[in-house]
Amino acid sequence: MTKEGTSPHFFALSIIFSGFLELLTSKNKLIKPDFNHTSLWNWSDRFGETTCRFVQMPKSMEIKTPLSIKFHLPDEIMREYNCPVLARDFWPGQEESLMCDSLDGDPSLVTIDLTKILDWLRQEELPKPLEKEVCDIPVLLFVPDFSTNHLLFHYDGTPQSAQLIRHFINLFQNKIKNSKATIISPSFIPKSKIKEEQELIQLVAKSTRETSFIKFNFMRIGDFWSYAVKHHCTLLVTTKNYQSDLTKVLYHFYKSKLWSDQLSFYLSI
Repeated sequence: MTKEGTSPHFFALSIIFSGFLELLTSKNKLIKPDFNHTSLWNWSDRFGETTCRFVQMPKSMEIKTPLSIKFHLPDEIMREYNCPVLARDFWPGQEESLMCDSLDGDPSLVTIDLTKILDWLRQEELPKPLEKEVCDIPVLLFVPDFSTNHLLFHYDGTPQSAQLIRHFINLFQNKIKNSKATIISPSFIPKSKIKEEQELIQLVAKSTRETSFIKFNFMRIGDFWSYAVKHHCTLLVTTKNYQSDLTKVLYHFYKSKLWSDQLSFYLSI
């Protein structure tokens, strides 16, 4: 005990507490963290000087937004991939081996087992779109016997459609080198789009083993589905603009048991 009868421990705690209050109220020393970044902030007070150290959290500790926020589907039937280019041994539904510099932000692809989508649709009174609002994350609806043997590309003459196909080829470049590809384009293309169309054909031809190009004025997803089944295509690459119609087709074809277990769908914008 001191002369005044005060405990030394209490005296030391008072000094520490006073220093802490000074730290909180010192406008010149306090640095406001930027909470827009996933990070840790370490604070220390040495010899009357306040310092702040920023530590970036590893990706494994970052909190990811559940996919169910963007999709009507439950999280457990969806799987996300973050590599900008998929590996040669990529198989939808399996864990991704992160042998790449993964993308920040949204995943590069979301895969959904088509049979589970059909089971989900069967529980609904009316078919509903997969997404609550159309987002720019590509979606692969895959059958159990998933294959890239015969690709069917839907090109509608718009820049968005051309970019969709370019992005698919970049993402799947390691999986489609031995694929057969068919491009369906509208019968009429404005002269201003002919160059883009030719460049797209050349890109697909360079990226696959065999490429054919045909003109059809298909306006409905059911037309593409029928053509794909008739010509034994295994993956239809098309726009998310058909998403609502596709779920209706899946819903009614499933109800009537008119279904192909060979055809998967890649949807993007």
